[in-house]
Amino acid sequence: MPLPRLLAALVFSLLAPVALIAVDSPAAPAPVIYLIGDSTAANKSKPEHPERGWGQLFAELILPPARLDNRAQNGRSTKSFINEKRWDAVIEKLQPSDWVIIQFGHNDEKLDKPAVGAEARGAYRDNLLRFIRDTRAHGAQPVLATSVARRRWDTSGHLVDTHGDYPVVVRELAASEQVPLLELNQLTARMEEEAGIEGSKAFHLWFAPGEHPAIPNGIQDDTHYSELGARRVATLAAAEIHRLGLPLSASVRLPAAGNP
Repeated sequence: MPLPRLLAALVFSLLAPVALIAVDSPAAPAPVIYLIGDSTAANKSKPEHPERGWGQLFAELILPPARLDNRAQNGRSTKSFINEKRWDAVIEKLQPSDWVIIQFGHNDEKLDKPAVGAEARGAYRDNLLRFIRDTRAHGAQPVLATSVARRRWDTSGHLVDTHGDYPVVVRELAASEQVPLLELNQLTARMEEEAGIEGSKAFHLWFAPGEHPAIPNGIQDDTHYSELGARRVATLAAAEIHRLGLPLSASVRLPAAGNP
C-alpha cells in the first residue's frame, strides 16, 4: 500500500473509535429543581380551593427538559422536614445537574411548638447549613431564599416585619457559604407595600362569608396566597434567578413585564 494511503488508514483507525464514543455518549441529564419549604411554597391538592403556593406557579416557568420537583409541605420547618425524613428522600435522588431551592422560616419561628420550632441562630441555622452541605456533597447546587413577607400592617399603615432574625440568618449564611440568595423577603414586602392595605388583600385569602364556595364562612389569611399572589411571587423568584446570572436561568422562563 502506498505510504499516503497507509497513513490515512492508520489515522482513520485511530479516530473512528473516538467518533463512535462521541456519538454514543449519553446526553447530560436534564436538571431537576427541587424546592423545599413550607406552605407558602407548597402545591395545593384541592383545585376548587383558592389557595396556591408560589412553587405551584413557579412550575409553569420551568423550561423543558428541566423540571420542578416541589417538595415543600404545609406546616413544615427545617426541623420537621429533617425529622420526617423528607430531606433524606430528596438527597437520595440528587444528581450533579440538580438544584435545591431552600425556603423555610415561617414555622421555625413557632418556638412554642417543639415539633417545628427552631431558634434562628441555633437549630435553624444548623439545619440550613446541613441542607447546603448535603446538596453540595451530592454535586448539586443549593440556592437559599428568605421567607416571604406576611401581610401585616401597623396602625399607621406600615408593613410589619414578622420574621425577626430568620431572614438575617439566611442572608448571613448565603454570604459566608457563598450560596446564591433569592431575596424574597424584601421583594414580597415591597409587593405588599406597593399594593397597599386594601390592594394587597388580593394576593392572599380574603373572602367574606358566602363569597367563595370553597370557604363558605369566609377567611382573612395574611400569610397564604391566592393564585394572583402565588403567581407574583413565582415571577419574583424567576427574576432573582436571572438577576443573579445563575446557569439555572437557562431553564427558567422570565415572564414579560405586566404578564406574570
